Amino acid sequence: MKRYLLLLLLSFSLSAQNTDKMSCRAINDKAMEIYLSQPDKALSLLKKAEKKALESNDDELIALTLNNRAIIIRINGKFLESKKLSLSVLNKAKEELTKASIYNNIGACNRSLGLYKESINYYLKALKVYEAKKDIKRQATVDNNIGMVFSSLEQYDKAKIYHKKSMQLFTQVNDKKGLSESYNNLAIALASQDSLTQSMAYFRKSLKIEEVLKDRKGIAESLNNVGSVHYYLGVIDSALYYFEKSAEIERQLKNFSGASESYNSIALVYLETKQYPKAKKFIDSAYVLSQKTKVVDVTLAALDNYKIYYEGIGDFAQANKKMAEFYKLKDSVKEVAKIKDINELETKYQTVKKEKLIAEKEAESKRKSTWIIVISILSLFSILIGFLIYRQQKLKNKQQEQEFQLKSAIAQIETQNQLQEQRLAISRDLHDNIGAQLTFVISSVDNLKYGNQISDSRVVNQLTKISDFTKSTIIELRDTIWAMNNNEFSFDDLRSRIFNFIEKAKSAKEDVRFKFNVDNQLSDTRFTSLVGINVYRVIQEAINNAIKYSDAKNITVEVEKVNNQIEITIQDDGKGFDLDTADLGNGIQNMKKRIEDVGGTFELVSAQNTGTTINIGIG
Repeated sequence: MKRYLLLLLLSFSLSAQNTDKMSCRAINDKAMEIYLSQPDKALSLLKKAEKKALESNDDELIALTLNNRAIIIRINGKFLESKKLSLSVLNKAKEELTKASIYNNIGACNRSLGLYKESINYYLKALKVYEAKKDIKRQATVDNNIGMVFSSLEQYDKAKIYHKKSMQLFTQVNDKKGLSESYNNLAIALASQDSLTQSMAYFRKSLKIEEVLKDRKGIAESLNNVGSVHYYLGVIDSALYYFEKSAEIERQLKNFSGASESYNSIALVYLETKQYPKAKKFIDSAYVLSQKTKVVDVTLAALDNYKIYYEGIGDFAQANKKMAEFYKLKDSVKEVAKIKDINELETKYQTVKKEKLIAEKEAESKRKSTWIIVISILSLFSILIGFLIYRQQKLKNKQQEQEFQLKSAIAQIETQNQLQEQRLAISRDLHDNIGAQLTFVISSVDNLKYGNQISDSRVVNQLTKISDFTKSTIIELRDTIWAMNNNEFSFDDLRSRIFNFIEKAKSAKEDVRFKFNVDNQLSDTRFTSLVGINVYRVIQEAINNAIKYSDAKNITVEVEKVNNQIEITIQDDGKGFDLDTADLGNGIQNMKKRIEDVGGTFELVSAQNTGTTINIGIG
């Protein structure tokens, strides 16, 4: 009798424990159903689930519950706290789906923190599980998240591939929330590539779904994005309306990350309308919140807004300081991200996936080997018959091939003619429309200067600067039209352009002696218009830099042919600078990039009080 009672009590104990486990999972499921619309209630439910999980001493339930809490914490913008919590339970999880959920949450936290390589690594781990389990909804979620990483790295074409893939999968399982997020992220990639009309259409689709779902966080994000498109379209009042509505919802939700994004957006509107005190207030708020949440993209946006603000109020020292902070942070993020490594990681994953498919196909091929033998015998018989037909058709096929080649050649010629006509049409439009408008600007500025009795010398100087800048723009426009009107040209054409530029420089700087020598062997050398315009622009920039900054008395441009290569040297005898300590600026970097883009080499040599030399090699 005692033994019977003992077994009964043991059975009851095990039954109660199983009931507790089922109850804990049910609570988790309920919390994750409502966490987007009712995050506080979801956290309260998870607190109860956590208590039951700890009482049951079940590592799997503990991992599931704490990771779900980490997801809600991340949604509220606490990325470091969320990541730490998910990492703490990673080793406790036994079920593959629980591990995948942890991987996905850590990946999302890393993305917001600017750790893009780590983000992709965790996302791919999650994706591997969901694809193996054929969990289409979660697979779509991870695809969408990977697309967001590539958008953050400004690889928008790759981002669009993942967002479109997630859209297809969410449509397949009729997941409205997931589809809304895919619309939203695809719209961001399109807006970044200036496809504003398409972007607005997808943002509105996302907003419509979020309003039906009554998801306040999703509504806030969509409102902010719709406002951004209005801003870039120049509809400032509408943009401010959407940004303020978004910020109000984010504040109510206590989502500091989302609120800081909206504050940056509002600041942009006030900067655009030159309401600088108001703009400063919102920039400060965005920056403080971004430091609290450690969201890199928001910090970068705030620093960029600071630069615009300080330029607007005339404090250029502070503007330069904020710009330096912006590029330092951006460069550090890119260095940590190592885009090449990220692409290789993603490519490796796709390669392993393809190899697995190939292995499955090979196994299937072996199972069908018997059929292949039978088919091969039948094929051999068919080949014998086909050979007779082939001999009769051979001459006809050859004739058809020749006709096809002729048609292809004609089509290629027609395409080239159409491209040339388009280039000419564009150059005519540039000359007739943009050129005429710039000329009108010069005329209007001159009328203001000479047609009105302006006593303020600062206004007169500013008008003169505008007029001079517009005139130089017209000259550059003409140079661009010159390059567009030719598929290729000789070095003589380029030499005349350089000579004219140097003559103008002589008249502007009479105290500087210019020397321009060209090897006669280069007279008949021909190259593409792209090479020509890039070489011409680099020589222009080098001479302008020497005039502005070097205090040189002599500037020399030497062009010669050495071992089937064009070598160009621009040299001055000015004050020079220390390459190790000097800030080279965008001008030098742009010159180097222009030459490297056309397959050339670029070398800068300088030292204090020894002048500066730029060596260019074009193959």
